[in-house]
Parts: sequence; C-alpha cells; structure tokens
Amino acid sequence: MKQILYERLIQYILENQDRFYRLAYSYTRHQEDALDVVQSAVCKALEAHENIRNADAIRTWFYRILVNECLIVLKRRKRIPIVADNLKREEVYYEKGYEQDDDIESELDRLEMDVQGIIRLRFFEEMSLKEISCITGLNLNTVKTKLYRGLKQLKENIQEADL
Repeated sequence: MKQILYERLIQYILENQDRFYRLAYSYTRHQEDALDVVQSAVCKALEAHENIRNADAIRTWFYRILVNECLIVLKRRKRIPIVADNLKREEVYYEKGYEQDDDIESELDRLEMDVQGIIRLRFFEEMSLKEISCITGLNLNTVKTKLYRGLKQLKENIQEADL
C-alpha cells in the first residue's frame, strides 16, 4: 500500500510541477526562490511519504508542504538585512502561461499574508474552501470569512486606485 501511495505521489508531482512553480512564484516573486521552494517541497514530500493516509489526500497534503515552504522563504527574506550597495534589481521574469496583472498583484500584496494565501489557493489554484482549510489548518468558516473580507478589501483597494 505504501509503495502504491509513493508511486502516486511521484506521478502527482510530475503531472503538476508547473502548477507548483506558479504558486511558489506568486508567493516569492523570484524565479530562483520559487524553484528552490518547489525543490524543497518535493524533497520533503518524498522523505515523508509514509505520512500520507490515503491517495485522496495527496493534493492537499502536498500543497500544505508547498505553502509552508513558501512562507519559510518569505520569513527568511525578512530577516536578511538589505544593504543598498549589494542590492541588485532583479530582472522581471515572465513565465509562459502565468501572465499576471500587476495592479491585482500589487493590491494583493497589501493584504495580510494568510488572506493572500487563501485568495491565491482559491483563485490561482482553483481549490475548494475545504481543501484550503486543510492546507492552512484553519477552520472552514475562518477560511470563508478571511476570503470574503480579503476580496472585499481587494475590491475597495482596486476601486480607490482607479480613481
């Protein structure tokens, strides 16, 4: 049984690696960081494959690992002091199939981190609220509240920017 789940996990990772990269990139906004996040998440998932309880849970289980890795990179980035001399302006990188609207992305960045994550999982990854609840570890009603408040705030911010 464990061997079958391991093979399903590998198959799932191979089939969805582009989606994982897009999600990681939407969090980190750096090509190298997104690639590192995906690689780290895949390694952790393969090392901990015994923790998978059933084949239906592979998607949410892996996304939880992926989102946690994204958050770790963002926390680490905040702790590193930025020195103006060493600051290099990163060249803008556009991934095929992942055209982003800068207005929405910049307004999304203004929201709280957990709200950003919920919106990204719901609309960029097309996950159900129940799956998001499992991934984030939040109560389903909390996820709904944060999603709708975040969307309302996002709408208000975009309308203000248009004025």
